[in-house]
Amino acid sequence: MTNLKFKIRQVTDMEATLLVLAAGLGSRFGGDKQISNVGPHGEILMEYSIHDAIAAGFEKVVFVLKEEMVEKVRSTVGEKFKDRVELEYCVQDYSTVPSFYKIPEDRVKPFGTVHAVLAAKDALTEPFATINADDYYGKECFDIMYKLLAGLKDGSEAAMVTYILKNTVSLNGTVTRGVCSVSNGKLVKVDETSGIKPEGDKMVSETGDVDPDAEVSMNFWGFHNETLPMMEKYFEDFLKALTPDQIKAECLLPVMVNDFLSENAITVEARPSHDKWFGITYKEDKADVEEKLRKLHANGDYPENL
Repeated sequence: MTNLKFKIRQVTDMEATLLVLAAGLGSRFGGDKQISNVGPHGEILMEYSIHDAIAAGFEKVVFVLKEEMVEKVRSTVGEKFKDRVELEYCVQDYSTVPSFYKIPEDRVKPFGTVHAVLAAKDALTEPFATINADDYYGKECFDIMYKLLAGLKDGSEAAMVTYILKNTVSLNGTVTRGVCSVSNGKLVKVDETSGIKPEGDKMVSETGDVDPDAEVSMNFWGFHNETLPMMEKYFEDFLKALTPDQIKAECLLPVMVNDFLSENAITVEARPSHDKWFGITYKEDKADVEEKLRKLHANGDYPENL
């Protein structure tokens, strides 16, 4: 397994790790949106999540990157935060796929977010939260997740922070969201729904209308590190079921969680966030993100330099 580590600071009594998923292709954006400069001083979007996570109590950050991203992230984000948090860098590539599976010659896509987590498994020695590198989550959600992670007893318990669907769409194209059913603070079901877009006062998808106020997953999941063996088996079973022509199939966290729920393998505490999400899916989203970050700095939500 390719696992590039630059351990900056040894921290004892570690309670929670932030796992930043940043190895996607960014095909709709047309480049590596995860490392696009969007802040008023050239900040990368993931820097805001790291800043907020540290404030909430997270003591370790693990990045999952494409190999060509490692040096840039280490020399920019890593240099900025190296004295405040322990940092590790892992690579998601085909070398981390189980050896029994033969990679199709025409495949270029990574194998999705479950594989991304497993690419970092050696660095995940405590409960951890996953986030997308190209999303802005807000401050409150990290406080919520930190407390949820502290309550996880073993691998049969997980957590998530949800967002309101109408606050998570792009005006520049469709998005995919895990639409959640939540009852008494517990996740009951999550439906991975593609092609979501606003249409007047409604939200429509490839399969029909969606409630604009539905709670959705933005890949802000919390897991006990003892869940990792379950994830490994799930990913292996996913690969074994693939046919040679499925060269774009991905193993996704929301789908995995839903399957675990249906098998009664886990319970998931779900808490809503009142933060305002925004993120980069399409190139046209970048200007909006830049303006929102500028206002957050101007309003004093963030210091001039993170």
